[in-house]
Amino acid sequence: MALLTLRSALADAEKGGYAVGAFNVSSLDQAIAVLEAAEAESSPVIVQAIAGMSAYDDESRWWSRLRALVSEFDGVPAVLHLDHGRTYDDCLRAIDHGFTSVMIDASRAADTDEPASFEDNVALTRRVVEAATRSGVSVEGELGTIGGAEAGIAGELEEIVFADPDQAVEFVEQTRVDALAVAVGTSHGSVKFTDAAGGGRLRLGLISEIKERLPDTFLVLHGSSSVPAEAVAVINANGGAVRPSYGISPEQKSEGIAAGIRKINQGTDSHLAWSAALRAFLHDNPAVVEPGEQLRPAMGGFRAMVTQRMREFGSSGRA
Repeated sequence: MALLTLRSALADAEKGGYAVGAFNVSSLDQAIAVLEAAEAESSPVIVQAIAGMSAYDDESRWWSRLRALVSEFDGVPAVLHLDHGRTYDDCLRAIDHGFTSVMIDASRAADTDEPASFEDNVALTRRVVEAATRSGVSVEGELGTIGGAEAGIAGELEEIVFADPDQAVEFVEQTRVDALAVAVGTSHGSVKFTDAAGGGRLRLGLISEIKERLPDTFLVLHGSSSVPAEAVAVINANGGAVRPSYGISPEQKSEGIAAGIRKINQGTDSHLAWSAALRAFLHDNPAVVEPGEQLRPAMGGFRAMVTQRMREFGSSGRA
């Protein structure tokens, strides 16, 4: 099965009323875990990478091998997506490496990491759309800013700038993006909300309002990991120091899907599951030095978390 564009995968999700999980990977082992989960669940999937975030020094070699790996799972309807491309060059390199979808995150200025002006966001996003369209590649843009520290971006937790429905309409009209990441109060990283009521401050009503005005644009939820307490506890019991926090509940994600979300990004949860399984294994097996023995439980934890999310998002059985 040929790789899908993001528009194609999310069009099916729109018809079926579910969301496709977009899972961040930083190694081929993690990508295999995601694709094996999709294969077992008969689920469409979005495999996504971030520029500069991998286990490899040669990003060109990594992206080429990731593209080949995703293609090998010919029974899996898969999108290969660049997550949080910060520059035009990031997106162009991904397109040249066979990615079928790119996200240009022009909501923040690449040089200062401060919120970009609406005009600058539109200008850079439109430039990426023009280049991607020539190659038949989908484009995701972002309006407002998602809270937290995105992987690969240094700095403290940033302030959330909520998406504005009027600007969302104008943004899509001017850029012609296929998908739009909307800031509704979610947050990147393993520390999201420091109190249990944090998730209650999400403005999920914005999703319905924007979807009503942009019925042909696919909406995306970033920063939506649940930060499972059990994974954090296992990590910390085995030498880790992850700060306990509260994430986005499965129920809230279901509400988002009902309101019109069709792509849900998930990185932290599967990375926590990987780390928890690996730390527990090494604690219980201190004499093991064979990498394959260590990778097996880590990949298993990663795969199990991806499987769980596919079921929650409603994509299982949709391939």
